[in-house]
Amino acid sequence: MKTQTLFSRNSPLGAPLKVIRQTFSAHQGKPARRLSFVSGLHGDEMEGLYLCHRLIQALRRIKDTRPEEFLGEVHVYPAANPAALNHGTRLWPFYGSDMNRMMGPHPGKSLPVQLAQEVFDDIQEHSDMAVDIHASNLHLNELPQIRIIEEFGEELLPLARQTHTGIIWIHPMAGVFESTLGYNLNKLGIPTLVIETGICLRIEPETVDRLFQGMMHLLVEQGVLASLPEGIPALPASRVVYPGEVAQACAKHSGLFISRAHLGQPVGEDQIIGQVVDPVAGVVLEQVTAPGTGLLFTLREQPVVHAGALLARVARDLEPRP
Repeated sequence: MKTQTLFSRNSPLGAPLKVIRQTFSAHQGKPARRLSFVSGLHGDEMEGLYLCHRLIQALRRIKDTRPEEFLGEVHVYPAANPAALNHGTRLWPFYGSDMNRMMGPHPGKSLPVQLAQEVFDDIQEHSDMAVDIHASNLHLNELPQIRIIEEFGEELLPLARQTHTGIIWIHPMAGVFESTLGYNLNKLGIPTLVIETGICLRIEPETVDRLFQGMMHLLVEQGVLASLPEGIPALPASRVVYPGEVAQACAKHSGLFISRAHLGQPVGEDQIIGQVVDPVAGVVLEQVTAPGTGLLFTLREQPVVHAGALLARVARDLEPRP
């Protein structure tokens, strides 16, 4: 394993900020494929950090005991935004900047922009494929999923299937994605999968274990590793969710959302999955019902809601595609 510092600056308070890349090179000759894993673009997303730990730990063990298994090259960027990670915040402290909204061409010259551009350029230079790992925000809890913008669906769907992640959600483009890492790498022809899982500021070890197994499958399928390490099981196929197959429930009133369902459970249309209550008046403002029959893959965690707030998403059970 080779450790390289990509970026080293002093923060406004004088503390050093370093971005580290861990590299596992091919055993012989030119790598068959170069695959990069990136986490920590948002400083409150911890599941990606732990997933990168699992990957580095496993890959180092393979490198030490069976180096010939490395047909390709792996790069791991476990903490791409050290300033935000040190503070446990989504945004870069002091600047209030979202590092995952500064990728690709950007006119700014601030310290966060410099870091974002150096990280982006390094990933572009060293990757034939990338995986960008995120957790959800404080408001929503998500089943592990790969999100694919519709315009990249044809190329990315076969790659996403190789990870065996529970859900692959193909969704329409939105303007907010134009400055993200995943969108810009895909536009440059570097296939990039974006993982969304769990909720920020938490780690669910069982979820990360399952994602880790899926990433090991991906490394083998992509020809980076010659074979699966001992102990990695066969995994079930992913469920693909297409545009139009996701139904969402939103609050009609402001109040407290009290969940009556569990993330990942099957639900029936109009089944009660929670309530919005007024704790001051002591009344139930609305019964929240499932917007369709299917799998509950997004559920509100932050109980304080305002009218229009997203409460749940359901991957609807429809007739299978031909």
